[in-house]
Amino acid sequence: MEENNKQVKDGVTKKAKVFNFDTLFASRPTAQAQDNKEEIKPFEDSNENQMKKNRMIEQRLPGNIMDVSSSKSKSDTTLDTESTVLKSSIETDEDSSNDYIGPPLPPSYKTKFDTKAIRTDALVENKHQMQDKADDDEDDDDTSIGPPLPPDFTSLLSQAKQNAEENGPMRMSQSTRTNEDDEDDEAEEEENPLNKIPTSHEIVLEHGHKTVSALALDPSGARLVSGSFDFDVKLWDFAGMDASLKSFRSLRPCECHQIKGLEYSTTGDTLLVIAGNAQAKIIDRDGFEVMECVKGDQYLVDQASTKGHTASLNSGCWNPKVREEFLTCANDCTLRLWDVNKALKHKNIIKTKSTGGRKTIPTACTYGNDGRYIVAGCNDGSIQLWDSNKHSFVNVAMQNKSAHMNGSDISCLRFSYDSRTLASRGRDDTLKLWDLRNFQKPLNTAGNLPNSFPMTDCVFSPDDKLLATGVSLQRNETGGKIVFLDRESLSVVKEMHVSESSTVRFLWHPKLNQMVVGCGDGQIKLYYDPDKSRRGAMLCIVKKERKIKQAEIVAAQNIITPYALPMFRQGRPTSTRKFEERVRKDPVKSHRPDLPVSGPGTGGRVGAKGATLSQYVAQQIASRKADPYEKDPRAAILRHAKEAEENPYWINPAYKNSQPNPVFMQPEEDDSKKDDDDPGPIWKKKKLQ
Repeated sequence: MEENNKQVKDGVTKKAKVFNFDTLFASRPTAQAQDNKEEIKPFEDSNENQMKKNRMIEQRLPGNIMDVSSSKSKSDTTLDTESTVLKSSIETDEDSSNDYIGPPLPPSYKTKFDTKAIRTDALVENKHQMQDKADDDEDDDDTSIGPPLPPDFTSLLSQAKQNAEENGPMRMSQSTRTNEDDEDDEAEEEENPLNKIPTSHEIVLEHGHKTVSALALDPSGARLVSGSFDFDVKLWDFAGMDASLKSFRSLRPCECHQIKGLEYSTTGDTLLVIAGNAQAKIIDRDGFEVMECVKGDQYLVDQASTKGHTASLNSGCWNPKVREEFLTCANDCTLRLWDVNKALKHKNIIKTKSTGGRKTIPTACTYGNDGRYIVAGCNDGSIQLWDSNKHSFVNVAMQNKSAHMNGSDISCLRFSYDSRTLASRGRDDTLKLWDLRNFQKPLNTAGNLPNSFPMTDCVFSPDDKLLATGVSLQRNETGGKIVFLDRESLSVVKEMHVSESSTVRFLWHPKLNQMVVGCGDGQIKLYYDPDKSRRGAMLCIVKKERKIKQAEIVAAQNIITPYALPMFRQGRPTSTRKFEERVRKDPVKSHRPDLPVSGPGTGGRVGAKGATLSQYVAQQIASRKADPYEKDPRAAILRHAKEAEENPYWINPAYKNSQPNPVFMQPEEDDSKKDDDDPGPIWKKKKLQ
C-alpha cells in the first residue's frame, strides 16, 4: 500500500488507503468462479419448476372440448408471453447488474462469467422444451381433466374402451330404455292424484258420545278444535299432546246450544264459534272470549232495523282478505257482515229472497277466495251470489233458483283453490260443480250420496284434482265412508271406510296433507302418511304417554308442647288397641245397632206391615174411610150445633155473669136504601159530561 495523498479536515491531516484489486483477485480465481456457478444454479432450478407448472396447467385444460388448432395457438401464445416475461426479467437484471456495489471486477472475470449469456441460453432451452411438450399434447387426443392417471390404470382403461366399442350400443340402448321406463312410471305415479291421499296411518281422538258437528284447523296446522252436539268445544295441540291423545282444554262457550260451526281466522289468533243461538262468539286460541255479537229485537218486522240476528244461526265464516270481518247467516232470512271491533251492531245486512220475492232461510254461506263474492245456499234449493265491489247488497249479482231440489237445505258451499268452480253439497243426496261464468247449468252432478246432517262438508284436494265428501248412513246400514270424486267428471274414484257411523265433517289441510274426519259417534279420526305428510299428528304420536303423578299425602305432624296448659296440650299418639278399648266404653260410639222388629213393634218402631213410620202412616191413610163432610165444611160445623146448645162449654160460661142474654150485631142496610141526597165523598162524585 502507498500513501496517495493527504486530506486536511479541521486542521487534521489524514491518509487514505488504496488496494490493488488485480493482485487480490489473482490469488483466488477458482473460488470466484465457483461462486458464480452457484448463483446460476438457482435460476436453472426456477426454470424447471416453471416448466412443471406449465405442464400441470396444460393437463388440466379441457382438451376433449377444444380444437387442436385452438390448443396449438393457445400454447404458442403462452410460450410467447412467458418468453417475454423472462426477457423483461433478464433486461431488468441486466440493467441492475450494471450498477455494482463496491469496486469493479477485472476484465478477465467479466467475460468469463457473463450472466446475460447464461440466462439467454437457459431461456432458449426452456422455450424449445415447452414447444416439444405442446406438440406432444396436440398428438394426444385423450387428454383427461385433472391430474394424470397412474400407469397401472392405463391398461384397464384401454380394455374398457374396447369392450364399450364392441358391446356398447346394445347395452346403452337397453339401459336408456329401462331408465326412460322408470322415469315414466315415476311421472305417472306423481300425476295420479290417488297416490297423494294420506291414508296409511290413522289415529282416533275421543271428543264425546254425540255427533261431531264442527271441526277447524288453524292455518299453520298446529292446533285442532272440535265442537259437538253435546255443547262442548275441545282444543287439541299437536305439539303439546302425547300418545294419550287428550285435549288440553274443554269449554262450553254458548251454554246449552249445539255447536254448528267453527273456523279459525286467517292469522289463526281468533276462532269464530257458530252455535244454535242468535249470537256468534269470537274466542282466542286459549278459549277466552274476545267478542260476542249483539242480539236483535225480535218484535221488529224490518230486519234492517235490528242490530243483530233474531233467530238461531246456521253458518259463518271469515273474510279471507279482511282480517277483522266475518259473515253469519241465520233463520231470520238474513246474512250479516260483522266487524270484530264493533260488536254492538252489524256492519252490513243482506236479505235472501225466493222466486216470488218472499223470504227464504240461508243454510250455508261462504266467501270467495279473493273475498269478492259472498255466496249463500238457501233452503229453497237456490244459490245466490253478491259482489262486494258494488258496495250494495240489495240485488244479487248471480242467482240459480233451481240449483238443488226445492225444500232441501244446502249443507256446504266450497270454492276450488283456483277460484274457477264452486261445489255445493245438498240434502237432496247430490254434489254439484258450478262454473261462475255459466252459472245456470252445473258442470257435473254426482248423486246417490246420502246426507242427513245440515253441516255435511265437501272439500277440494290440495292439488285441486279431487273432491271429497262424507256420506250419512241410512237405516240398517253400517260403515260410514268418505267418497273421493274426480273433479272433471265427478265419478267416484275411491271410497274409504271410516267408522260404523255417519261421516259429517271433513277437513284436508293443504300444508300438512292430513285429513280430519268428524263422525256421528263422537270420534275424530286423523289420517296421515309419513312419506307424504308433515308435522301435525306425527308430532304427538312419537311422544310417550306421560305417567300420572301420584298425589303425595303428608301425614299430620304432632307438635310436642310439654309446657303448654292442660287445655291446649295434645296427648301423645297411642296404640290402636287402647283407642278401641276407650271407644268401646263410650255408650254413644259403641251403641249396638237395632235388631229386627218382631211382633207389633217396640220403642216407636212399628213391625206390622212395614218397618218404618212413614210406611205405617201411608197404610193408615189408604185404609181410612172417606169423610162425607170433607167437601162441605158448613155441614161439618153445624153437625155440632145441637150438642153445643144443650151443653154449652166454651162461649156461654164466659159471658154468664156479664151478658146473660147474648146481644148480636144487627145487619147493615142495603146501599139502595140510602138517601139519595147524601153526596158522599168528593172523589165519588159523578163527573159532568
